[in-house]
Amino acid sequence: QVRVVESGGGSVQAGGSLYLSCAASGFSSEQFCMAWFRQAPGKEREGVANIDNVGSVVYKDSVKGRFALSRDNAKIFLRMTRLRSEDSGMYYCAAGPGFCTWRRDAFPYWGQGTQVTVSS
Repeated sequence: QVRVVESGGGSVQAGGSLYLSCAASGFSSEQFCMAWFRQAPGKEREGVANIDNVGSVVYKDSVKGRFALSRDNAKIFLRMTRLRSEDSGMYYCAAGPGFCTWRRDAFPYWGQGTQVTVSS
């Protein structure tokens, strides 16, 4: 049984930093993608950053240069700096077999989410 568990998040003022981590367990595939998505109230869930099993990272344009995603086996870590109010939302960690993509249906395993609130 695959489990995806997030930790971190919280509230911060604009310009501040937060750190998210995620651990996946029970995954049988050797090659799998892990990613962070976020969803603001009334908006679609969107991809923030993803990382494959060899460490290649793709970022959403608006977070490039501010967010840094790293991976240690089945754990990923997202350092978020220079946060903006538009970064607020529920952040979800996801895991899926194969190559990375932004398609949500490619990720069968999701965490429960962790809230990030950035006040201006």
